[in-house]
Amino acid sequence: MPIVGHLRELRDRLIKIVVSLVVGTALGTVFARRFLEILISPMGVARPQALRPAENIIVYFKVALVLGLVFAMPVIVYQIVAFVVPGLEPGEKRALTIVIPGATLLFAIGVAFSAFVMLPFSLDYLGRFLSDLIQPQYSIDYYISFVANFIVWIGLSFETPLIIAFFARLGVVSPTQLRRGRRYAIVILAVVAAVITPTPDPFNMTLVMLPLYALYEFGIILARFFYRPRTTYSG
Repeated sequence: MPIVGHLRELRDRLIKIVVSLVVGTALGTVFARRFLEILISPMGVARPQALRPAENIIVYFKVALVLGLVFAMPVIVYQIVAFVVPGLEPGEKRALTIVIPGATLLFAIGVAFSAFVMLPFSLDYLGRFLSDLIQPQYSIDYYISFVANFIVWIGLSFETPLIIAFFARLGVVSPTQLRRGRRYAIVILAVVAAVITPTPDPFNMTLVMLPLYALYEFGIILARFFYRPRTTYSG
């Protein structure tokens, strides 16, 4: 396909992703208030402050957008895979029937893990640090931007096993390569955990890194079942 054809395909797939995200966000508005209550619950009796007139509605749609990502994830994953790996064989297309719903489920689990497990720990640490000198008073817009960035990246990182399994199915990586690459994976995961974790302490970083490493090991297990060696053609 010429470069113009690739650009047109990219445009069409981006449009489909945007449309799915808009539809997902519209659906997310139904549950946005409840999800917002969950996100601010770690603050306890304290209530976040709105510093601008339109801040409340902006925050409402930011929360709906996070939920929209969860709802739109099947379409997003399919469009990305279809563009990056065109011309899939029948067996590879069947693998997508597992990858797409699995990616959506793992993303939702990652969002739930970050919201219900990581967020309370992180906010408790941040709130207690120098609490004898500083009284935490959060702007709701800044708070939700901080939280949304955190939970989205955690959610995306939870899709690691299916990404590994899919590339194993394409023959890009093998279970042997993944096992040999454990030491490098640990270093990379430590860096990712340090970037994602909103606090500088090693406890919260470890709390993020351990599930990521467990997901990597789960990816190796899936790779054993999905791996197909690449077929090479000559002549």
